[in-house]
Amino acid sequence: MNVYDSHRIASMLNNLGFEETKTAQKADLIILNTCHIREKAAEKVFSDLGRLKMIKDERAKEGLDTVIGVVGCVVQAEDEEVFRRVPFIDFATGPLTYYRLPEILRKVGEKRGEPIIDTEFPAESKFDFLPQNSSMGGSSFLAIQEGCDNFCTYCIVPYTRGVETSRPVNDIIEEARILVAEGSVEINLLGQNVNSYRGTDASGKERNLAYLLRKIAEIDGLDRIRYTTSYPADVDDDLIECHRDILKLMPYLHLPVQSGSDKILKAMNRRHTSGEYLDKITRLKEARSDLQFSSDFIVGFPGESDKDFEDTLGLVRKVEFCQAFSFKYSRRAGTPAAIMPNQVEEKVKKERLEILQKLLAEYQLRFNKESIGKIMPVLFDIKGRHKGELIGRTPYMQNVHAELGKEYCNKIVNVRVTGANVNSLAGVKEGK
Repeated sequence: MNVYDSHRIASMLNNLGFEETKTAQKADLIILNTCHIREKAAEKVFSDLGRLKMIKDERAKEGLDTVIGVVGCVVQAEDEEVFRRVPFIDFATGPLTYYRLPEILRKVGEKRGEPIIDTEFPAESKFDFLPQNSSMGGSSFLAIQEGCDNFCTYCIVPYTRGVETSRPVNDIIEEARILVAEGSVEINLLGQNVNSYRGTDASGKERNLAYLLRKIAEIDGLDRIRYTTSYPADVDDDLIECHRDILKLMPYLHLPVQSGSDKILKAMNRRHTSGEYLDKITRLKEARSDLQFSSDFIVGFPGESDKDFEDTLGLVRKVEFCQAFSFKYSRRAGTPAAIMPNQVEEKVKKERLEILQKLLAEYQLRFNKESIGKIMPVLFDIKGRHKGELIGRTPYMQNVHAELGKEYCNKIVNVRVTGANVNSLAGVKEGK
């Protein structure tokens, strides 16, 4: 979602006459789009701003003006702290109000030296005011839903992104058609809780994600559909049937479980048990046998015992995830978990994370090695570090690097996989 928001911000600035620079030293306007989901991400914002202050000062010596702004969830959660720690910034606005940037920048120009802050939750949807989305290349993000009503006890998102809101069906389909017309062959539907989507159609009838997926699949020229991030309890029969029926829907699903312990899941206020999660996995695999899964895990949540952690390892062994993201629990001020008793020691969290990541890496490496010798359709859309190299993704979101000319960028190419490690595959173009 943050990548999507940054893309939309860049488009807005282009419409205002700005041009992107390659370095901050050459920029008249610098904007940091921030994440508050973990402490490390939030602290990185202040570290980066310290470096940008030095650039601002150096440019000032040359008579050059530099406007620095911060947008996103850190602002929404810590607006007073932001201005206390970095008083030199010119403006700050939240993830739901960045559509007001043209007006904010106008005010900055009028009130030089007086910072502008805008963190009021708007009554209107930002999507009603943003300019038309544009293609990001062969693969594009398309936000269909924002906010979250689940209030997991560790999560700051409901407090920074607000309650769940869904965009109208027709708006999404029209945007998808434009993205495809501009060259996107893959669309990734986005939402904090994407499978809770409940948008209205032209008649005013409420529709779910499954309905939307079927409509988007009808678009000519669109080859791949993905959606993220899903909430296990909201995976319903209609959505499972989509994975059976829609071939454009990629055989890869990110389905965060967070823990394998029912005690911890309850403390997290997750609306599923480990057994219910495994049942959803089974039903999805029955609908499409080649479907693979990735997930999110938090270790060291308050009260997590050795047994609770072993339950998580046991769930990983049962599902054998092809990819996963795992983190130590990070206390976020304002969330219920931050003040829970029995906080786990940092040393224990670190040890458990290392054990979990080792196990997850074993399954990821095994899955990648099983790809060697296979011919896979790969969407290439990134230039590699080496000359004549492109990087793309398989249907299972595996990174693939291959020697290919730039004419293959933003295209799907059949590739024979020749090598594999934990994080990527190597391949060669198959056929002419």
